[in-house]
Amino acid sequence: MLKKAKLFAEKAHEGQRRKSTGEPYITHPIRVADILMEAGFSDEVVCAGYLHDVVEDTNVTLNDIQHAFGNSVANLVAAHTEDKKKSWKERKQHTIDTVKTGSLEVKSLIVADKLDNLLSMEAEYAAKGEEIWKHFNAGYEAQQWYNQGIVSHMNKGLIERPAFFTTYEKPSEDFSDFTNQLQLNIDVLGIPVIGYCLLKDS
Repeated sequence: MLKKAKLFAEKAHEGQRRKSTGEPYITHPIRVADILMEAGFSDEVVCAGYLHDVVEDTNVTLNDIQHAFGNSVANLVAAHTEDKKKSWKERKQHTIDTVKTGSLEVKSLIVADKLDNLLSMEAEYAAKGEEIWKHFNAGYEAQQWYNQGIVSHMNKGLIERPAFFTTYEKPSEDFSDFTNQLQLNIDVLGIPVIGYCLLKDS
């Protein structure tokens, strides 16, 4: 199933590039799937990692996902998929709300995605500075609001969580502090952090 999902995502995203780095888009879902795999999640969750953007960014439908990979994978992808007809803030608020009420698997799919995005953003910020915001639909303050919104809700309802949540978690008021902490995590802890850790505060 994992090989099938990876090949499916590669075909769906063929020719697409990440707008900030120009690298093939498929490198992002592969990294997300790797984070989930190394944290010990089921094949269904890892498959959703490979497939999490195909409905949102390609011609693939949820029915296609359901037919090829089953209800569990399709439901995870659906929980992660944004409605591009809505404004940026409406879409991101929906994701924050989903993180607040979602299952461990849904929360983890979203956080793994945002962690990889932030690590990519961190590298680009170090290389290009403020110029990176030209590539995004929202600037520094909006990105800060969005990521802190996820951090503030991702632990709700969990008794334990994947250790990569700790890597993503950094209550900071400014992007440079946040990215400095991410670089510290890379240097000291390694990315991704593998395994599970108990929540200190529920």
